[in-house]
Amino acid sequence: MGLPGHRRTSSHKRRRAAHFALKAKSLTVCSHCKKPVLPHQVCKVCGYYRGRQVIKVKSKLSKKSTPTKTVSDS
Repeated sequence: MGLPGHRRTSSHKRRRAAHFALKAKSLTVCSHCKKPVLPHQVCKVCGYYRGRQVIKVKSKLSKKSTPTKTVSDS
């Protein structure tokens, strides 16, 4: 079974861990609705990708206008 040869000093640990920081995500602008979107991803707001509609997205208005089920006392 292998054993560590030398003690890892605190400065060496910090120098090694300097690359562990999280990077900020780079966002682009949707060509259709001008909302921020991840690159190479379909826009979650309008469903467009590279200038054409790829998926149909339900709008918030259509969700509100659908009738909801009511519980009736039978």
